[in-house]
Amino acid sequence: MEKRNISKKKEISLKWKLFMYLLSFSAILLIILWLFQIAFLDEFYKAIRTSELRKTVSEVTEKMTADYSNKAAQLPALEELEDMQDLTRARDLDIEITDSSGNTLYSSQGTRDPLLSRISASEKYGIYLQALQSGGALTGYLGRHDVFPLQEGKPPFVDNIIYCEILSAEAGSSFMVMASTRIVPLDATTDTLRTQLYFITALMIMASVILAFIMSGRVSKPIENINRSAKVLSTGNYDVNFSASGYLEIRELSDTLNIAARELGKAEGYRREILANVSHDLRTPLTLIGGYAEAMRDLPGENNSENAQIIIDETRRLSEFVNDILEISKLQSGAQQADCSEFDITEMLSSIISTTAELLRLEGYDITFEHDANVTVRADEKMISQAFYNILINAVNYTGSDKKVRVRQIIQPETVRIEVSDTGRGISQEDIPHIWERYYKSDKSHNRAVKGSGLGLSIVKSITELHGGSCGAISDESEGSTFWIEIP
Repeated sequence: MEKRNISKKKEISLKWKLFMYLLSFSAILLIILWLFQIAFLDEFYKAIRTSELRKTVSEVTEKMTADYSNKAAQLPALEELEDMQDLTRARDLDIEITDSSGNTLYSSQGTRDPLLSRISASEKYGIYLQALQSGGALTGYLGRHDVFPLQEGKPPFVDNIIYCEILSAEAGSSFMVMASTRIVPLDATTDTLRTQLYFITALMIMASVILAFIMSGRVSKPIENINRSAKVLSTGNYDVNFSASGYLEIRELSDTLNIAARELGKAEGYRREILANVSHDLRTPLTLIGGYAEAMRDLPGENNSENAQIIIDETRRLSEFVNDILEISKLQSGAQQADCSEFDITEMLSSIISTTAELLRLEGYDITFEHDANVTVRADEKMISQAFYNILINAVNYTGSDKKVRVRQIIQPETVRIEVSDTGRGISQEDIPHIWERYYKSDKSHNRAVKGSGLGLSIVKSITELHGGSCGAISDESEGSTFWIEIP
């Protein structure tokens, strides 16, 4: 019960966090909207109007000078500037061009109450001097009752903005281009926007709350389902199904967990199967050893060399089985590395085949070796010999009643292929991909191997992969099998 309460708190915490994140995002948007639409509206408006003045003056100066970069050209005929009348009206501003004494040479009025027409020639001359002191360009502000001089700072109440720029022409003459516009009070506009923002804020808050509940539910609900399924998986139930809908990432997580659950189920099945098989293979020789030892101890007539040999054989078998388990554990964990050197693999195969054939001669086995030429490889000779011996003994154990085993060496462009064929009952096609797994059983009933530990083919696969090679099997049921390995 306590664990469930903790889990419930975590689920509620996730929903609450998502809810707060969405509300915080909405609050940030509202704050930005209030700042730009109310607090900084007047500043933005003045900055835009000032930018329009400067842009207009720049267009006029481009018309007045052939080379605007050095301002050294002749002043063109003033008639060429008559098209400025439409520009000033469109932008709601006034333009004047004066000489260095303040006398008006050209005027274009686009406002109803042009400020520049109220400024005298002497005051324009003063503005000219101010512009010279400011480096040839000046932005000034006039209040409701001010006329001159221009204020370079922004007063609390601004009625007009003036921008002027001085141009130099030939023979030392200079001209001043002035642009002026009126600042419209924005109090009524600000009040209107503020009222609208009240409604917008209320609507956004309500919409954010609704959206936050929906979004938090859509995100947290699938995670809650996955969490519950994960708890079932942790109990060892690998048949659990992770089902989640919604966002792509959550669906991908659900699919990944389903794959993980299936693989864990397979691993658990293999673990149980291996434990059962190992227990069987350990118990059988131990039972034989114990039984024959007790018989030799309690029955005088049973204390003979035959019973002693059985104990020796089963002890050797048990030792080989333990060694195989250790060997495959080292190979598959990467603890054992190949000690490569060049050697004649054909001679190695011939030696193993001769020794095995001699040992099995009295039992009637016929082992043949086919090869065209000797070939040298660079590999770990001990490991390769172990891999070949394992598939050779596997063929011996499962060959047919004729007891024939054929070994072939085939030299290929990049590899040498070794094939071992038997005449046994063969392997079904559906079982061939799995025969290299430890203790895989096609008939699902574990039978103690004739010889070996049942791990031989798994060791073969690990050794060939360690050398960058490959292995496989070709088989038809009732027609025997061919196991092969390829070594670079």
